[in-house]
Amino acid sequence: MEQSTISDGSDDEFPPAKRLETPDYRLVEAGIVTIPDMETLRECVAYENTHQNRTQILRRLKWKAEELREDEG
Repeated sequence: MEQSTISDGSDDEFPPAKRLETPDYRLVEAGIVTIPDMETLRECVAYENTHQNRTQILRRLKWKAEELREDEG
């Protein structure tokens, strides 16, 4: 059985709506933790700003951005 990985940057099957639109914060957190790159992160921030604008989620996305920058460096 082949498993797909989230390392190639193509993340069309898991867009921002699927990552962020759930009433269960644990699922939102899982969606944020698995963001593979800055492009996907920017899409999630834009989506959150447009649809929910939740301070807690935007803060967590900011932390994820810091993690991704550290990994790039």
